[in-house]
Amino acid sequence: MPYTLIVGTRDWSSWSLRPYLALTATGQPFEEILIRLRETQHNATRDTIRKFSGAGRVPVLKIEEKGKTVTVWDSLAICETIAERHPEAGLWPDDWAARAEARAMSAEMHSGFPDLRDQLGMDFARTLALPALRPQTEEQIARILSSWEAALAAHASPDGFLFGRFSIADCMYAPVVSRFTTYGIPVSGAVKDYMGRIWTLPGMQAWLKASQKEVEDGIA
Repeated sequence: MPYTLIVGTRDWSSWSLRPYLALTATGQPFEEILIRLRETQHNATRDTIRKFSGAGRVPVLKIEEKGKTVTVWDSLAICETIAERHPEAGLWPDDWAARAEARAMSAEMHSGFPDLRDQLGMDFARTLALPALRPQTEEQIARILSSWEAALAAHASPDGFLFGRFSIADCMYAPVVSRFTTYGIPVSGAVKDYMGRIWTLPGMQAWLKASQKEVEDGIA
């Protein structure tokens, strides 16, 4: 198989989940290599990741083709590469205006919401108490919810994802769905339905099963 996806501890690695869902959506087979995160002794985690990418972070995608190995790092870059190589998967909307909006939403998630990330870290397999939220965190949650509601209303379809069919925008926000589930963030009915569709994706359920195993084994 041409693809090898290097991921971090699944219960924690929101960045790894995104390209995993994109690859899963293509139906293409791929190999996974798991690197345990938060191994602090002698910088063990970073040293292990650097065997695959000089960036020292997961995820990393290795593509083997015609005797050549291409390394792609960064979750959004990996998702873009997958979409480009597999246009049949429809990972971006067909309409240019919707595609531009989907890219903007994806980029906003990629570079933003620092307080949300800080206070509501991904803990995929657990249910946790909601901490006292900073005003900035509350503002960022409200921004995400309003953008979801707007996209769902503007691009309503039987598939029920942010831009009709499943897209990279959904991949980028899937870890937020897990965070809102873990911490019991109150949401509207439309958002609850959307989160349910994301949660029941085969890729999300496979990730959940692997995360639960990590917790049981004391890895996470």
